[in-house]
Amino acid sequence: MPVPSSDVLRRLSHLAAVADPGASTAISEVFTGRVLGTVPVGDAADVAAAFGKARAAQPEWAQRPIRERTAIFERARSLLLAEWEQLLDIIQAETGKARWAAYEEAMALLLVLQYYTDKSPALLAPQRVPGVLPMIMRAGVHRKPKGVVGVIAPWNYPIALSIGDGIPALIAGNAVVVKPDSLTPYSPLFVTELLYRAGLPRDLLAVVPGAGRVVGRAILDHCDFLMFTGSSATGRTLAEECGRRLVGLSAELGGKNAMIVAKSANIDRAATSAVRACFSNSGQLCVAIERIYVEEPVAAEFSAKFVAATAAMTLRAGYDFDIDMGSLISSGQVETMLKHVTDATSKGATVLTGGAARPDLGPLFFEPTVLTDVTDEMDCHRAETFGPLVSIYPVADVDAAVREANDTEYGLNASVWAGSRAEGEKIAIRLRTGSVNVNEGYAPAFATTAAPMGGVGTSGIGRRHGPDGLLKYTDAQTVASAGLSMDPPPFLTNEKWQNMLRSMVRAVRHLPGR
Repeated sequence: MPVPSSDVLRRLSHLAAVADPGASTAISEVFTGRVLGTVPVGDAADVAAAFGKARAAQPEWAQRPIRERTAIFERARSLLLAEWEQLLDIIQAETGKARWAAYEEAMALLLVLQYYTDKSPALLAPQRVPGVLPMIMRAGVHRKPKGVVGVIAPWNYPIALSIGDGIPALIAGNAVVVKPDSLTPYSPLFVTELLYRAGLPRDLLAVVPGAGRVVGRAILDHCDFLMFTGSSATGRTLAEECGRRLVGLSAELGGKNAMIVAKSANIDRAATSAVRACFSNSGQLCVAIERIYVEEPVAAEFSAKFVAATAAMTLRAGYDFDIDMGSLISSGQVETMLKHVTDATSKGATVLTGGAARPDLGPLFFEPTVLTDVTDEMDCHRAETFGPLVSIYPVADVDAAVREANDTEYGLNASVWAGSRAEGEKIAIRLRTGSVNVNEGYAPAFATTAAPMGGVGTSGIGRRHGPDGLLKYTDAQTVASAGLSMDPPPFLTNEKWQNMLRSMVRAVRHLPGR
């Protein structure tokens, strides 16, 4: 197996923004449990130092022409392609995901680089808006960077949801301080090194590994804006803290994502594609499907084909593309899977395939699992599993499927399968989620970086991707100027002047282009 070399990992560990490397944590290869290397652990003082350097460097960075800033990320894109295979090795080693899933994550970073290097100059350019009185007044909107952005990242997509979220913040003129998850620091450090090599000033981007209660807390105390991806419970706490400080927050949180399969759907295609929609990254994906609602006339056919495709999946460790699903990342994830399966079966659910841990394959492997007969009193009915577990629910019709899909506090992603895209899109707009994929699981919405991505309800606030994913890291400044004084001329009373202004404003709405 092409495990990353110890020399490479030592080099990356030296990039951590930690003054005293005395305290460190071991990072293990998930497939085997073998220690890959150690990474220094930061503290509140390291975070404060990183923010101090970032604040000193950020004003000069913000003054650079936007094309000069984006040129650095264009060079980083070339370096990413040159180092592609090594990055996939590191992602797999730290997360245990299959290689195709690691490839998918690296592609997400590449798409972010391409979109924001191409579109940011226009998005950040001053925008002229109509003044209230044409020719007398004019107005423009300017975008000012927030300052220093904090990013608290998860383990499941350690580059896309860390440096990938930091890239638009940097392009917008901010500095960024990242807390990677303690299980997956090497991947974001690898991409950080690429950005340094591309010419990004080092003080503008710092990666501080460490515990959330220490490093995450310190980032929260110092940042001018916070980007967080993680659980809904933690998101609530961070939102409260950001509210007290009156700083902005963007958060992608949990999900209990639903798929609807209409009787008009291509069942062969739906069943095959549902495997990837449910079990990508071993189900450890915020937008993965955990509930499938199938119209009763096709429920038996869909279930049989989906279960057969799931049972045929290749489950093992490896750094090649012949594996369908890799490992879970931690013992906690395995315990959640066991808890949800045991609870469901003890209350009457049926296991159609899977349902067991596989220590024979590695310490953290678990079979892709499909349940039916799941009811409301079972934990997995409403709680997010965040693992390779999905439940199938036959329903009378699409209306029932929509009701059931919307019967959740979450609202992140959904999937709709129908005989035509038009039919699927009509169903899609009835769902209360941030994104819906028609005749696919999650990839089109997540990969369309021109469109915003995020959740409603307890699935989050704010958006990544699209114009929103860049402009959220800025403050809008309106600059309006008047060619004439707004005071009444000496020959008019104040009442007549105000009446004249009212008439002018009413007339303006009829002008072309208003």
